[in-house]
Amino acid sequence: MTKRQNRMVLVALLVIGVSLAGYLGLKAFNKNLLYFLSPTDITKGRAPKDKDFRLGGMIVKDSVKHDGIKVVFYVTDYANTFRVNYSGILPDLFKEGQGVITTGSLVDGVFMATEVLAKHDENYMPPEVADALEKAKNKQ
Repeated sequence: MTKRQNRMVLVALLVIGVSLAGYLGLKAFNKNLLYFLSPTDITKGRAPKDKDFRLGGMIVKDSVKHDGIKVVFYVTDYANTFRVNYSGILPDLFKEGQGVITTGSLVDGVFMATEVLAKHDENYMPPEVADALEKAKNKQ
């Protein structure tokens, strides 16, 4: 082969290698991506099937029921409310009327949480929760 053909083969292999690396990187990124949804988004059917996502909103007052390590509570964005089941230790700042973000998936119409995050001080609310609550209030 001539020098020119060798260079063309090298360039082709380089392009294929970069394309393959980009594809694998995007695939890994997409697999680990967690979408944030509000209760309204879930009731409208926007929740991914067979994939974890985040549900956020405010904990409904008088909705938290403890049964040992299992907890059932409801999360609202003031337009819709959604039931959450969680098995584990709740954060110290978890209480009714506060903002929360849970990670998990839908199972038979109930959100099965694997992680619960509560706000960390009196003035903080996760931006996603604040946006979802603001949108829900504007629609009323």
